[in-house]
Amino acid sequence: MPELPEVETMVRGIRPAMQGYKLVELRACPCTKKPLSVTPALNEFTQRVRGQKVEAVERKAKRIVIRFKEDVIVFEPRMTGLALLSDPPSLEHLRFEFCLSRGKQKQSVWIWDRRGLGTLRLMSHQEFDVALGEHVLGPDALEISVDELLARLKETKRAIKVALLDQKLVAGVGNLYASEILHEARISPKTEAAKLSRQRVDRIHKAMNRILHEAIQYEGSTLNDGTYRNALNQNGSYQNKHCVYAKEGEPCKTCETSSIRRIVQAQRSTFYCPKCQKR
Repeated sequence: MPELPEVETMVRGIRPAMQGYKLVELRACPCTKKPLSVTPALNEFTQRVRGQKVEAVERKAKRIVIRFKEDVIVFEPRMTGLALLSDPPSLEHLRFEFCLSRGKQKQSVWIWDRRGLGTLRLMSHQEFDVALGEHVLGPDALEISVDELLARLKETKRAIKVALLDQKLVAGVGNLYASEILHEARISPKTEAAKLSRQRVDRIHKAMNRILHEAIQYEGSTLNDGTYRNALNQNGSYQNKHCVYAKEGEPCKTCETSSIRRIVQAQRSTFYCPKCQKR
């Protein structure tokens, strides 16, 4: 489930424990569950990063990026992956331990994944630019201008909710926040993206910025399955601010006269208020 706010929260949580530290060892934890996809093979992976200093810990769309002088580690959490400093939700789903040191200081950062859908990739800086450059990912959702968002939406006839999930169009927005953004902007998720006026795209842009920044402030959303945790294994609290996501049949908090509906778009659940978000 981790989307931009959750990944940004994880990055901010683990950055003080990694940036400026030397990676002493990347240790695979004993785990009998479905393994994460690791590229290249683990032996080569660990040999290349052993002893390197972590230059930066960043977010790229919905991925955690750990930069060294020569290489880059990219962790994509996907559905259930977490980066933690302590207290994992369960020991049997621990995948990797980053053993770090800076002088006499020692730290561990853990990769945890219940379903084993996450990926861990090691690549050169050049390979990183090719794999996750502009031709693969669109502008970050927190950086894209309203003019660029408008231009990109004008190029697609897909429904606006489906378009917002396209990481080549705008990077970082996932299913949960797309529903919340469109509700705040009062735009029907069924509206064809190319037909949106500049005024309506401006509303989407403002809602996107406000909601994503606020979700980061509240350290993301922990849903009923309890999977997402921040780096200290604590719940996020933005789920208490949700207006439509996973609230099918409940009264709309905005108009207080209609009920939230659920439809399926591109095989994903969409939640919206038919009164607030008329086509």
